[in-house]
Amino acid sequence: MSKKDKKDLDIEQVESSQPKNAEGNEQVVEEQTIEEKLQGDLKQEKDKFLRLFAEFENYKRRTSKERIELFSTASEDVMKTLLPVLDDFERALSHFNDDKEAEALRKGVLLIYQKLISTLEQKGLKVIIVEKGEVFNADNHEAITQIPAPTKDLKGKIIDIIEKGYKLGDKVIRFPKVIIGQ
Repeated sequence: MSKKDKKDLDIEQVESSQPKNAEGNEQVVEEQTIEEKLQGDLKQEKDKFLRLFAEFENYKRRTSKERIELFSTASEDVMKTLLPVLDDFERALSHFNDDKEAEALRKGVLLIYQKLISTLEQKGLKVIIVEKGEVFNADNHEAITQIPAPTKDLKGKIIDIIEKGYKLGDKVIRFPKVIIGQ
């Protein structure tokens, strides 16, 4: 055997001792890329899951908040229809104060009025407190009319309160109706 033949045999022996699949080497490379691909897919799916979970948690929080708001203002229409009745009670009570002969009637009406007020307050109705001489604020008051101010310091301020304002929870259901000085 010549040197060349011996060299060829050594190469053949080395090649025969190792698995002769060039495809096998490609498979190892493919397996790594498949594994990396699967890892990437897993990351994407985890990310999708976390985002979906976060969206669902936000949805639950938002719907529970909306439900609480709905329950707190569910009686808004009923309250709005009862406000004129409250106004009528107050007018009647102011007229009874002038008439001393109807003291028993005044006490009865006052008792009914106080019971109605306490019941509505238990349901969340609150009076918006406005005082004469307060500065007029268009965000908090409804101006019915303007009249000349009796004094200079009452210009732009509340001179008289025509109707009380009311809140149901934190929502204003009727703004106080006032007269302001010009």
